[in-house]
Amino acid sequence: MIDHPVLAASERFGLRLGLDRMRRFLGEFDTPQDRYPTVHVGGTNGKGSVCTMVAEILRRQGYRTGLYTSPHLQRVNERILVDGLEIGDDALDSLLRRIAAVPRELAAAPGDDEPSDEPLTYFEILTAAAFVHFAEAVVDVAVIEVGMGGRLDATNVIRPVVSAITTIGLDHTELLGPDVASIAGEKAGILKPGVPAVVGGVPPDALRVIRTIAQERGTPLMVYDQDFHITRDGETFTWHGPGRVLPDLRAGMPGTHQVDNAAVAVAVTECLPLHLQCGGTAVREGLFHAKIAARLEWVTSDVLVDGAHNPDGAVTLAAYLRSREPRRPRTLVLGCSREKDVHAIAVLLAPQVDRVYTTACAHTRALSPEQVATALEGLSIPVQAAGGIKEALAAARALDGEVIVAGSVFLAGAVRDMLGVR
Repeated sequence: MIDHPVLAASERFGLRLGLDRMRRFLGEFDTPQDRYPTVHVGGTNGKGSVCTMVAEILRRQGYRTGLYTSPHLQRVNERILVDGLEIGDDALDSLLRRIAAVPRELAAAPGDDEPSDEPLTYFEILTAAAFVHFAEAVVDVAVIEVGMGGRLDATNVIRPVVSAITTIGLDHTELLGPDVASIAGEKAGILKPGVPAVVGGVPPDALRVIRTIAQERGTPLMVYDQDFHITRDGETFTWHGPGRVLPDLRAGMPGTHQVDNAAVAVAVTECLPLHLQCGGTAVREGLFHAKIAARLEWVTSDVLVDGAHNPDGAVTLAAYLRSREPRRPRTLVLGCSREKDVHAIAVLLAPQVDRVYTTACAHTRALSPEQVATALEGLSIPVQAAGGIKEALAAARALDGEVIVAGSVFLAGAVRDMLGVR
């Protein structure tokens, strides 16, 4: 399903943070999010990977597992999975129509802080659809990725059995705050009293904020490199935690950063309640077989797509490209949304590429190719506005080297579509 009239109509309402409206609306469906255990994962980068790894581990253990992630690359169905299978077009259509049929006054209550006459946003509709679908599919457990921030994100209506914060970096600063401490405060909004939480490799300023909020709420923490750690041995690693050591683990997704994500994912499964415990075989198989498109993905022999859309993501992509020396000449095809720091992304990637072709990502807030090129003035390598995605990709491939596509998940999805990758 590429588009749907219910979702298309909701896009004009943009982004709106808040929980009251979501709680009221889900009440019309008998609070589906409370009918199964959930795992809640937030963070700046890595949360989609950790969610996918945790879900795959649970599935390999034999649990019927829901997985909700965002955004999607090519089809909105990708966001809602049960046992690794996307929700079907007919099922999604039925859900969206049921959601749209709820009278607006039932999804709003006068006197609340949130306006009483505003309908659900695009993200809220899909989050509600996921919660209802998982309940009706009778999942044993669902893994839920935070959309943005955490404290006021639509997913934060759940009470999970485990929470996780993967990383903290500068992204969405216009909404979440200007520094890592402010952003950490928003991310830590998913912590719940008495619910264990795993924290990945975050900066010291961020960890201090997270620890303070955890202490206030009575949230037990497991912190990477303090309460659990890993030792690496070539392509495998051993996970060390309280009372358990798991050797011979391997992340199936490329990039050294995925080993860190895998370490967090294992810690999450270690914090699960007894009725959702996972054995060593499930952990090994789940980590190795977990895959996500557009994460350092070579879609053809000459085209790599990556969803890097912030400086931290660019650091990871640059490290991967650096590891592939010696190399063929590289062209970076770059497109970004208006709120992203496109100059910082390009500066970080510039040492690993030979030129930049700018384009417009497939998003309503996309910068034009000319705007991206202007933002990159002074870069140490040639920059050229190369038109739309089709034109930019064709021009880059004509140079007979490697093409690196980055800056936007929407751009990555569009390139996968053009190259016939599903």
